[in-house]
Amino acid sequence: MKIGILTAGGDCPGLNAAIRGVAKTALLEQQMQVLGISSGFLGLIENEYFEIREKHLSGILTMGGTILGTSREKPFRKSANYMMEIDKPEIIRRNYQKLGLDCLVCIGGNGTMKTAYRLSGLGMHIIGIPKTIDNDVWGTEFTFGFDSAVTIAAEAIDRLHSTANSHKRIMVIEVMGHHAGWIALYAGVAAGGDIILIPEIRHDDEIISTYLKQRAKAKKEYSIVVVAEGIVDGSKRGAATKIAKKISKLTGLETRETVLGYIQRGGSPTPMDRILATRYGAHATELITKQKFGNMVAIQHGEITAVPLNMVSDRVRTVPEKHHLILQARNMGTCFGDKLCSSLN
Repeated sequence: MKIGILTAGGDCPGLNAAIRGVAKTALLEQQMQVLGISSGFLGLIENEYFEIREKHLSGILTMGGTILGTSREKPFRKSANYMMEIDKPEIIRRNYQKLGLDCLVCIGGNGTMKTAYRLSGLGMHIIGIPKTIDNDVWGTEFTFGFDSAVTIAAEAIDRLHSTANSHKRIMVIEVMGHHAGWIALYAGVAAGGDIILIPEIRHDDEIISTYLKQRAKAKKEYSIVVVAEGIVDGSKRGAATKIAKKISKLTGLETRETVLGYIQRGGSPTPMDRILATRYGAHATELITKQKFGNMVAIQHGEITAVPLNMVSDRVRTVPEKHHLILQARNMGTCFGDKLCSSLN
């Protein structure tokens, strides 16, 4: 068999581990031919690829980024001048056939899985592997890249504790998460955030300010506020800036903000992400050998499995309001900015 692998969307730790997991299993166990498609779906449009050999996989397990390159090319997206555009999906289908591919492995997030599903509708054999630091791909409990991002965010919050304590300030730290607050929730709990604000729970500025004033009155001289970037969709200001200004205005307490940004997506993957990406990659090859196309590799209840791409497309995995970690955090006095925010003991 001959298979292709591409990585699409934003980069994240663990992509190379996933590529390695697919390719090593395909080359060594199944004697497949493996092509690496350059720059995501753009590589299939422009027919840019190279044959992956075992030498290309040496030393990449711990590397950040992706040896294949990536892009945010969305072949099914129409622009205002779509009548003048080339038919990108059709070009991809033709190049897939010209290359003689038996399957295309698409590694990416929500957008990539949606494109992968639509390409499968054109008769292409597709297997999806979910990656994103946001952990918001539906159908799987964890995506690789998430653990690395949480580790980076938690370490940053740890460092802010000492600065906040030294200056008796409120520190607001913004982490990634447009539609889902998984990073803010996990990093906030792991690093002892006093307030955690996520898109899934609507916050009230008055409740937040009251909670912080209560902490100050109780001689808790500094506070850590962890916010997901998606809590202020549509605002011209970032989440941390907006929240910090509100807190300062309503409490009169000195407040500073920090935005982690792209630093959460770079660098070497954590051991957990390396393992998860490797398991995903190996299982993707197993699905190919069994010709179980049109599926995305997933982890459910700790076991590697697969879910149909048509169930994943156009769905986002958000944080349930009664998630066990939220309930546990509330029991320990963490405030989520809503009416369930308890008073200090």
